[in-house]
Order: sequence, then C-alpha cells, then structure tokens
Amino acid sequence: MSEITDFDALRRALAENSEEPEGPARNARAEQLLAEAERLDIPLAVIEALGHQLKVYNYSSEKDKMFVPFARLLRMWDERPEDFDEYETHSLHWVFKWMSAGMLDQPHIPLASVEKWLAEMEHRYRIAGHSERAVRSAEFSVAAHIGDLARAERAYGAWLAADRDAMADCHACELHGQGTWQVRCGRDAQALELWRPVLEGEFACAHEPHTVLASSLAPLLRLGRVDEARAHHLRGFRLVRPMESMRGAYADHVEFCALTGNEARGLELLAERPAYFTDTGHPRSRLDFLAVVTLLMDRLSGLGLGEERVPGPAGRAWTARELAAHARVEATDLAGRFDRRNGTSSVGDRIRARMDQRPLVERLPLGVRAVRPTAAPPATRQAPMAAAEPDLPALLAEARRLSDTLRPHALEAWAAVARAARDGAALEPRDRAEIAEHEAMARGPEGLPLFERAATLYAEAGDPGEALAARARGAYVRALTGEVNAALATVTGLYDEVLALYADEGTGVRQTASVVISRARVLMRRVHEAAGHPGAERALVDAEAAVREVLALVEGRGGDDVRLAAREAEARAMLAELAGLTGDAERAAELFRRAADAYVGAGLAWFAVEYEVQVAALAHQAGDLARAEQALRAALEHGGPYVEPVGRAQLHLQLAEVLGGRDEPAEAAEHALEAAHWADEAGESGTLGAWARQQLGGFLLRRGRCAEAAEVLESALADLSVDTHGDGAVVQARWWLGDCLGELGEHRAAAEERLKAAELARHWPEQQDHATLAHLAAESLGNAGLSDEADRAYARAGDLWRSLGNTQFLVRSLRARAWLALGGESGAADARALMGRAVQECETALAAAGPADRDELAAELGGTHRQFAELLVRSVSEEAEDPAIRAAFEAALERMTRAVAVFAALGTAGLDSRTGAELAAGRLEAELGRPARAAARARAVLAAYEGADDGDETVRARRAEAGQLLEAAEAKAPRD
Repeated sequence: MSEITDFDALRRALAENSEEPEGPARNARAEQLLAEAERLDIPLAVIEALGHQLKVYNYSSEKDKMFVPFARLLRMWDERPEDFDEYETHSLHWVFKWMSAGMLDQPHIPLASVEKWLAEMEHRYRIAGHSERAVRSAEFSVAAHIGDLARAERAYGAWLAADRDAMADCHACELHGQGTWQVRCGRDAQALELWRPVLEGEFACAHEPHTVLASSLAPLLRLGRVDEARAHHLRGFRLVRPMESMRGAYADHVEFCALTGNEARGLELLAERPAYFTDTGHPRSRLDFLAVVTLLMDRLSGLGLGEERVPGPAGRAWTARELAAHARVEATDLAGRFDRRNGTSSVGDRIRARMDQRPLVERLPLGVRAVRPTAAPPATRQAPMAAAEPDLPALLAEARRLSDTLRPHALEAWAAVARAARDGAALEPRDRAEIAEHEAMARGPEGLPLFERAATLYAEAGDPGEALAARARGAYVRALTGEVNAALATVTGLYDEVLALYADEGTGVRQTASVVISRARVLMRRVHEAAGHPGAERALVDAEAAVREVLALVEGRGGDDVRLAAREAEARAMLAELAGLTGDAERAAELFRRAADAYVGAGLAWFAVEYEVQVAALAHQAGDLARAEQALRAALEHGGPYVEPVGRAQLHLQLAEVLGGRDEPAEAAEHALEAAHWADEAGESGTLGAWARQQLGGFLLRRGRCAEAAEVLESALADLSVDTHGDGAVVQARWWLGDCLGELGEHRAAAEERLKAAELARHWPEQQDHATLAHLAAESLGNAGLSDEADRAYARAGDLWRSLGNTQFLVRSLRARAWLALGGESGAADARALMGRAVQECETALAAAGPADRDELAAELGGTHRQFAELLVRSVSEEAEDPAIRAAFEAALERMTRAVAVFAALGTAGLDSRTGAELAAGRLEAELGRPARAAARARAVLAAYEGADDGDETVRARRAEAGQLLEAAEAKAPRD
C-alpha cells in the first residue's frame, strides 16, 4: 500500500476505500488515511478524511465510533468555516441527522443529551437556512423510540408538512420511515402502500429498497400476502447479505423464517453472521437481532428440537434451548437499559412482543434448499387411558372396512390389528389369514412365505377360493423378483383350479377375479422380460388374451363391489400398456383415460393418478400440451393427500414443465416451487429438489424476477451435479444464473457463471451453446471493466463462430473487440483494424451467400459500417489538431454513407436502419460545415416517411430528428 504524497492521491485512496465491503477492515483503512491526510498539512484534506471516516463508521457495526470524528469536524467548522468547501459544508450539516439517530441508538447516552443535540441541530439548520423537515424527522424518531405517541404524531405531521430541501433524506429513506410508523400504529396496508414506489424501483438509494423489503415481510404475512412476502425475502436478503451495517434488516429476515416454518433457513442465516451476536457498536440493532434469535430458538424448542445444536456466540457450543434462554436474558437486559434511559417501558414492551410472536404461516415454501429439522421421537411413556388404542374387535372391523373398499392406509390398519392381537390366539382362522396376507403385502418379496400361511388359514376357515387368491397374489410378487417362469407355472395351476371351483359354485366372482388378474399381471411381466427377444410377440398375445378374460369376468358386475370395479379398471390399463408397446399411442391414451375414469367412478380416485400420468406422458410425446396439462391437473386432484411426498414433487414438476412449454411461466413457477417443497419433505433435496429449483429459477427469470431467480439458482447449483443431473442441467442453471446476475449489475459474477457453463459445454459435439456462452461471458467481462479478459473471451467466441460458419456473430465479436481496443492501451489503430476485419468478414460472406441469408448479412454489414463510422468519430481526442479531426470525420462520413446504401438496398425491411444512418450522416455533414448536404439528408428522411403512420414511435422519432437537423442546417446555410 503506497504512501499518500499529495491531495489527489489521498482522494483516490478515499474513493477506493469507499468501494470496499463494509466492516472493520474498511474502517481501519479510513483511520490510516486520516493519519496520512494529517501529514499533508492541508485542512481540507483532513476534513475530507474525517468525513470519510465518519461515513464508513456509520455504515458498519462500529457506529459508536462516529461521534469522535464528528466532534472534531464540528470544532473545525466553528473555528475556521472557510476551510470547508461547498460539498464538505453540505456533508457536515447532513451528518447531524446521523448523530441524532446514533445517539438515540446508544442507551448509555442520556435522553437529555439527545434532546439537547436535537435543539442544536435545529439551531444550526436555521442559521444555515435549511428547512426544518430533517429536524422534525429526527424529533419524530426520538418521540417514537421513547413511546411518546402524541409528540410523535405531532412531529410526524410537521415532518411531512415541511418543505423538502437539500437536507431532507432521499425519498426512499423517508418513505421507509413513514411506513414503519404506519406499521407501529397497526396500519400494515397503509405502510405497504407508502412503500410501493420504493418496492417498484421508483425511488432507491444505497440502502433502499433493502430495508423496505425487510420491513415489509411481517406486514405482508399478517395480511396473508404470502407470495409477495416470499418474493421480498428472496430479493431483499440478497441485497442485505453483503452489508455488515444492516443487522436490523438482517434480523427481519431471520424473523420471517421463524414465522413461516423455515426454521432451518433461519439457522443458516445465523450461521452466516456469527459476529452479529456480539458486535456492540450499535446496541439498537443488536437488540433487534437478539429478539429474533430468541423467537427462532423458542420456535425450535416448541417443535421438540430444543436439544439440537445451533449457531450462537463464539466460544462454546449451543443448543436451541440454551441459546433461547441466553438471547432472552441479553435482549431483556439491553431493552431495560434503553427503557431506563428513556424513562418508559416502550422498548421493552415492543421487544417482548416480538420475542413472543406465534408463527403466521405453518410452512411457506421458499424454493431455496433448507431441510426442515425434525424432532427425535419422544421417549416412550404410558399413554393416558382416555387416549388408549381401540380394542381388537374395533381395530379388526376398521381394517376390514378399509381393505374391502381399497382405501389407503389399509396396510397400516392391519398392522395395528397385528400389534393388538399379539399371538392371535383369540382370533378366528380367517382373521389370522387376513393379518398374515396384509403383512405379506407390506413386506414385499420378504413376505412370500406369509402368502402361503394366509392360504392355509383361508382354507382352514372354509374359503378355498380366497386361499387360491392368496397364493396367486404371492405368485405375482415372485414374478416381480424376476422369477417369472416359476410364477407363471404356479399361477396357471391356480387359474385352472379357481375356474373349476367357480364353475361348481365353490367360490365367488371376487376370489376368481383375484386369481385371473394375478395371472394377467404375471403375463404382463413376461411381456416386459421378453421385449426384444424371441417369443415377444407370443407373450403379447397371451397377455392380451388373459386381460380380456378379466374383462369378460368382471365387466358390468362391479355394482357396489369396488374390488370388481377396480379389476375392470386395472384390466383396461393393462390393455393400454399393451397398445403402447405395439406402437398405438392414441389407443393407449384412450384406454388409460378410460381406466382413470373407471377408478374415479368407483370412488377410488387415488388409483387413477398413475394412469393420468401415463395419459400426460403420451400427450406430451404427441405435442398436445393442453391434454398433458389437463391430465396432470387431474392427477394432482385425484391424488390429494394420498400421494407420497416424492410423488407429489414429481407431479408438480411435470406440470411445471408442461406449463412452461405453454408459455405460462407464472403458474409454472408455482408448481416448480411446490415440487421443490415436496422434494425436500421427501428427503430428495439433492436430487429431485435440485431439478425443481433449477426449473423454478428459469421460470422466475422468464418473469423478470431476477433477484429471486438468482437466489433459487444458487441454491440449486449447490446440489446439481454432472453425474446425477447431467451436464446439460448444470450448464442451463449457470447460464440462467449468469443472465440474472447480468440484469442485477453483478457483471463479474455473471462472467464467472458463464465461463463455468462454457467450460462444460466445450466438450459437447454441438458447439453452438459453447460459442454463445463464450460470447456472453465476454460481454459480462467487458461490463465488469475487465477489458483484457473480455478481449480474450471475444476472440475465443469468434473462433467458435467461425468454426460454426456463423458470420453474423463472428462480426459482432470483432466489433466488440474493436470498441474494447479503442478504450484500452492498444488504442485507435487496433480498433480500426478490428472493425475493418469485421467489414471484410461480412463482405466475404455476403458475396458467397444464398438468397435465404443475404438480407440478414446485408443488415449486419450496414450495421458494421455504421459502427465503424461511430468508432472513427470517437477515435480522435478533443486535443487533436483540426486537420486530424476533419480527416476522421470525413472517413466516418464515408462509412456512414456506405451504411445508408446497404440499408437502402434492403427496401422496406431496412427503412428504419437506413434513416437512422442517414440522420447520422447528416450530423457529420453539419460538423464538417456542409449545411446544404445536411439539409438534403434530413429531407431524404422526411420523404422516406411521407404518408407513414405517425402512431409508430420510430416514425415520430425520425421525423422529429430530421426536422431538428433541417432547421439547424437551414439556419447555417448561406443566404442569397
């Protein structure tokens, strides 16, 4: 770090330090620069260094340090005001407001001193001729803080009534303060209306909309506007995160997490800022932070997570319960210090209310990854008699009702029966048979022996048909393990037995249908195993025949027996599957549709879900997105609460993709958000959840919600991997993130993402994406001021465009390099050479182009000639001799004239470009002292738009410019 030897060097160093991140390092550098300024022995240098030091202290966690430099500045002003220039005079009066707020935020400073300072501020502002607006705003802050509501209302009214002048806070900051008062008074909706111009970007400053976004979170939640609250959290936290001085706004985001079931994200936020627990330079924001820490920890304890490890003050490990107690004591003590200073209970009352809030939303999905913590199972204890489990007969009756009607959770009900029955000695053989069979179903392949035990018990109970059905179900489970031939041999014998038994009226249609459909299921398994092998066609024929036997047996016989209705629906679904395997997608879709309708008609809508999904997939393949959307919506509706979390995630994600394809990104984003939420609930955050977040980020970007999209995509990229998700998904996520960051003005970060994506795409056989990403990365590097890196990236992109035969973008990369060269060390000569190469590339390609490409290349050539002309004009410095300037302008005019000719050859398609170039040429003619020629060009533009629609914005603009040019040229033309 070089020593400061003159005032200019000091000013450069102060400016550089202002751009550094907030925090102790920047503050320490400001202290060094003050020492350097004092050695220069220039009063204004010391004044500027003190002002800089005061500013960096104010925007840091060390706000308590700013009183000393201000006292020194004020003494210097009182002793020698002539040492202050206009800017420093303004700055000195401006920071009076910081002192007022800063004193209020330090509980060790007596209230009398705060009031005395307020009076001093009023006196000095009056002497300086400033409006009392800033004074009344400061008085309002004091009154509101101590809880003097009547005085606060008077000061609030006086604040708004006073004239705005140079000492008034910016519009954004004023609106934030006014809205905060509305919230304090219980007027959430009015606060949000006041904040609307800030939230919509009409007003902004260094700390807005940061604080407005944070302050709006709780009001939005209380009003039920949860989607806006989510958006404000994602957008606002991104702004607050890098700014150390914004602990109060940071606390609002932690509070939001505690109030919306996002406790895990709240813990992540605490872990990011460990110093916030202990930094004492700004007690008021520390109080806010400790209050929301208490709120979050109490919430975790209430969820049974009090013994979980959590981030806390350095030096020891903390559980949620311990940190809750610690933070509450610290917050209560600090609030008490404020109240003792103020002589009221206002601060303590507000803090206690904040700590004791209840959640406003049980769970608000955010789209970013944060796995919800779960409590460990509680220790086993004796349940009270009133809550005892139903007795065995009641459990048995409920289980039988659920299984007979094919209701969800039947297996769990039979498991409860088994637990209650213990050894089953008190049960009849049929009861024990049903328990054994349902346990077999629950166990899957491991339960195969239990199917045989159930069959034995059914036979003992005098139901030979059900015994055969149990064995048939066991055979199907065996087929699922890969033993298809053995299963088929078993089920064929059972099939013969049950048909004979049914013919002799020894069993009913339900039991017979169970065996017949089990045989059809096994034959369907054989179809899949035989695919691509000899015998595949025979397997298809046999399976279809078996399925049709099911239909022949049960069709029209469902009535009140849902089991038979379910058999019919399943058989139709099997026929659909077979139709799909033979390539008849249309018939497959129709049969799946009928199967789904049959399940719904039987009151078994949850069984329809998988068939609606099949309909959707077939519709999607056929390009019928409307049909796919309809089917997926039906699947979500029918599945209701019965679909497992991972299934819900998949359904929402599929619907999001379909809606995105139908250009409905708003609703697509809603379903992608739901998909991410359910993936997290299913424990699939790193797999399915990452997919959902990637899609959600893309949809948010399409909606222009770049800050939210960036947060979501960064979260997705933490889990997306080439091995799990494929390089295409990773490249797309980084591409989208780069687009978001570019829109947010974070150009260096955008370049990094685009370069990472380009590196992955470099290995793809098709290089279009690689070239595009390299070009975009170059743009970002240029926007970040990294000219050398941008030039290399454009050169790389240009090589790729050349290899792809894409002259249009090759030319654009050369033009971009020319402009970079003009602003760099290589200067005008290299810039002109690069622009000349761009013209040459375009002319060569145009000469060889076919009719389909000629107009596009001609337009590119015209644009290149025009940019060459503009570059020539800017390549001469203001200090150049007149002949050099004239020569550059003549060369520019020649290029602009070429542009006009090229665009003119395009006819109507090139009209607007031609007239734009014509006007530019006219201005050059005027600069070269040829008003008659300038006027002629202006008239040519007016003639080109004769009779054109004046409602067209371009037409109006061109006519206006031409009229102005013509008027100026005629005024300068020699008169006869």
